[in-house]
Amino acid sequence: MEIVKSIRRMQETANALKAEGKSIGFVPTMGFFHAGHLSLMEAARQDDHAVVVVSIFVNPIQFGPQEDFTAYPRNLDNDSRLARDAGVDILFVPDAGEMYPDSYQTSVVVKGLTENLCGRFRPGHFEGVATVVAKLFSLVKPDTAYFGQKDFQQLAVIRKMVMDLNWEIRIKGMPIVREKDGLAMSSRNTYLSVEERKAALCLYRSIGRALQMRKEYLAHASQGRVSSPFFKGTGKEGMPSRISHSSKIIAEVQAIMAQEPLVRPEYIQVCHPETLQDVEYIEGQALLALAIYVGKTRLIDNCLL
Repeated sequence: MEIVKSIRRMQETANALKAEGKSIGFVPTMGFFHAGHLSLMEAARQDDHAVVVVSIFVNPIQFGPQEDFTAYPRNLDNDSRLARDAGVDILFVPDAGEMYPDSYQTSVVVKGLTENLCGRFRPGHFEGVATVVAKLFSLVKPDTAYFGQKDFQQLAVIRKMVMDLNWEIRIKGMPIVREKDGLAMSSRNTYLSVEERKAALCLYRSIGRALQMRKEYLAHASQGRVSSPFFKGTGKEGMPSRISHSSKIIAEVQAIMAQEPLVRPEYIQVCHPETLQDVEYIEGQALLALAIYVGKTRLIDNCLL
């Protein structure tokens, strides 16, 4: 595995690979690898790309003033070993000063999709994400880029950016990887104390409960009944019977969260999975998106209902 730190070197390498007709699979990360990151690398390897590139860059412009940029966990030596063992060909580790020199003035803004969920609480975050991913794409020149679905809004924003700018890059979203107890894997999990780690499981319990409620409702609807122990009444007039109330699920999740004194919900929302706009009634699929603070640590999770 080659470790590349120079932007020019990465460009030259990518240009040479493309000139040879070789495909590039790319996994952009902020490092401190866990099994979720490794699953993305494995997917890139299994897709039989000639070269798999992984970047490590803790992007300063996607962190707000009061966020954890300086404290974000870093361990390049261990990351390098894990990437090598995963079959990565190139580990790209650019320097922040080279990525954003003093003269840097350009950013990428994706509207609409960034206005709800995390975008409401982290102003400028997705501008930072879109900008750094656009820069990395221009340097690495991937055929396929891999992102985890835990950051569902980020995945949607990147897909929209690629579509709107007519880039010939396939964006592949990969399933959430969870710990044995159900907590979604995240580098920020290392911030949690033993008590906080236990409290954070309310995310997984909430998802399980929401899926149970939706399954229960659909089972009743399939039998010609539009009410259930979870969903009273017939819903919006004229709506098909397979529609359930988002507010019922949100209220149930709120009750689960309220049982944990260390947990402070930031948002609990049910949205359209493509527009990310809130939906009052669930028809077909909907996204349950959750963000909480456990102590000082912010965690997110989601599922499709």
